[in-house]
Amino acid sequence: MRVLLLLLNVVLSCHFANAQDSWFKRFVKKTISDTASAGQSSFRVYPTLGYSPETSFEGGLSALLIFQAKKDSLNRLSEIQAFSFFTLEAQYGIWLDNAIYGDKDKWFILGRTRFQRFPLLYYGIGPETPEKDPALIDANYLLLRQRVLRKVRPNLFVGPEVDYQQLYNTHFNQPDNHQYEKPLGADGTRNLGLGAAVVYDNRHNVLNVRKGFFGEVSYLRYAPAFGSKTDFQAVSVDIRSSHPTSARNVLAWQVYGNFNSGDVPFNQLALMGGEMIMRGYYYGRYRDKNMVAAQLEHRWLPFGFSKRIGAVAFAGAAMVAPKINAFDTRYVRPSGGIGIRYLLFPKKDIFLRLDMGLTKDGPGFYLFTGEAF
Repeated sequence: MRVLLLLLNVVLSCHFANAQDSWFKRFVKKTISDTASAGQSSFRVYPTLGYSPETSFEGGLSALLIFQAKKDSLNRLSEIQAFSFFTLEAQYGIWLDNAIYGDKDKWFILGRTRFQRFPLLYYGIGPETPEKDPALIDANYLLLRQRVLRKVRPNLFVGPEVDYQQLYNTHFNQPDNHQYEKPLGADGTRNLGLGAAVVYDNRHNVLNVRKGFFGEVSYLRYAPAFGSKTDFQAVSVDIRSSHPTSARNVLAWQVYGNFNSGDVPFNQLALMGGEMIMRGYYYGRYRDKNMVAAQLEHRWLPFGFSKRIGAVAFAGAAMVAPKINAFDTRYVRPSGGIGIRYLLFPKKDIFLRLDMGLTKDGPGFYLFTGEAF
């Protein structure tokens, strides 16, 4: 299970300590300060350090740019996040996520980019797979996904979507005491999907939603005519809602569904786990053509006794199936956990999150800027 840990205790101790200034303390103060006035952009870079059995020690940098179109504080908060890593096993990668709103919400550009050389653990396909001894697929992975959406009514956006995914330089390493049948795409795959998305979004702060609703339905078609190696289609449904229960407390929930048909490569099946939903499971621990998932989270942002420190408690459940009519409640997988929050940008109401997800497979740790959903 991949673990990402910021030197959060160092940051906090430097912030509250009364020791004489040093270059590191000045760097930390600059990182966690928030002096930008309303409407002004903010940019921060901070280090990360982690360890996992698959990668050994890893280090890197995270960066966050937040801004409002035309520096107008009445416009929604846009964000661009970047995360890079390098491990002692010579694995590396860079992630980039964007949620950009135009002036008066005329345009909404929502997407993510991934490039990495990183091991992919493979436990097989289906709702019931071996509990240990996964295969290890070492490969280069590239993902480019963007939605360019136009506002058609207040909070309602419609537009095209493109998704390009490529897996290359692959090596499928079988465990010593178990043999997996090679899945579709294990020797490399390249697929381009074209489609459209409909989004309803009345959130003002994407990274920390105090109150608001987000709903998305998207469709993508991957075909040899587009340059894809396989022919399949994918439908995704994502519904999120946040409700303030007091001035500092928020109750949020999410329902997510991913439904695929056709010849779907193993890396583009519906994948359970990761940093956003079903925290605690390795991303792809369970995979199949279809998945439904839900999660509930309570946030204390921040605690009443602190100006910067908060916490969350969350729980979720999900299941995968080869067909929509084959979902079986016997294979519902639960997860839950807790997390701490640190108010990184007080004037923008943006928190740094460190979550610990718990499942039967053990704990998983996640550090990112902004909430999971």
